[in-house]
Amino acid sequence: MWKLNPKGEREFLGGQEDWKVAAKAAENCPAFMEDVEEELVADLLRSCYNCRNRRWTNLSFVCCRPK
Repeated sequence: MWKLNPKGEREFLGGQEDWKVAAKAAENCPAFMEDVEEELVADLLRSCYNCRNRRWTNLSFVCCRPK
């Protein structure tokens, strides 16, 4: 579900449209924080795609949750 990119960041392997896996990952994440309304992209609110700790990349996103 995740890989470490060259910067040492957790990058989502599902790209920008793996809706089910992104929702499943967010279910188990204690650091999930819903983003502001204009940044929400997934139908299910609890999804990594809708998380305030998510930063988009060209092909996916990285998780910037606090350690």
